[in-house]
Amino acid sequence: MKTQPLRSWPVLWTCVLFFPTLLVAQVTPEGPPEERMRAALDQAAERGIPTALLESKIAEGRAKGVPVERIAMATEQRLAGLMRAQQAMAGAPGGVDAAQLGVGADALAAGVSDEMLTTLAEGTPGEQRAVAVAALAYLVERGAMPDHAMARVQEALARGPAALANLPGTAVGPPFGTAVPGRRGPPEGVQTGPPSGVPTPGRPGPPPPPGGPPGGPPGGPPGGSVPAGGGSGGG
Repeated sequence: MKTQPLRSWPVLWTCVLFFPTLLVAQVTPEGPPEERMRAALDQAAERGIPTALLESKIAEGRAKGVPVERIAMATEQRLAGLMRAQQAMAGAPGGVDAAQLGVGADALAAGVSDEMLTTLAEGTPGEQRAVAVAALAYLVERGAMPDHAMARVQEALARGPAALANLPGTAVGPPFGTAVPGRRGPPEGVQTGPPSGVPTPGRPGPPPPPGGPPGGPPGGPPGGSVPAGGGSGGG
């Protein structure tokens, strides 16, 4: 039985010789780093993304002495994150500004899903949106599960702007007021006991003011000394 000659060997050799080059071209951005950074800025402007969000990344890299190749790569990654955040937050009432878009990209980079970012952007008033998204990104970055962090942020939003502003300072854990199994004492974030300034039973309070307690009889002279010329009897 005769074997058929391999008629496609020129095609196979072409694939062997040129496939690695084609693969590198697909995954590696082309052009010098400076041109890539300018292209990223142009693409951001075309898509309505504030170029200042990329310019700050470039300036930060230059100030730290980062190699220009790494700056270009970081700029392209930042642009990709901003484009993703722009799409996820497109339905936010009143639109999003540069600050909101920037923290949105940070949240996605921290592990927040696009759907979660969309929910928070569309359900948060514009004046609180940047703080809410930044708090969510902070909690997730600190190790909280995204769903858990989202519940904390939404609860803080329901309690008011002050609670939202203070949320990043709280410890990563169950939502505010939730009892932790195996933990003694009150739930997290709930303070018990006397207010500050009130001595705790068994602990000495502040020293009484000189001259005895307020409203009581006046104290004697300092150190028990007798004024000059005093004493019993005449002299």
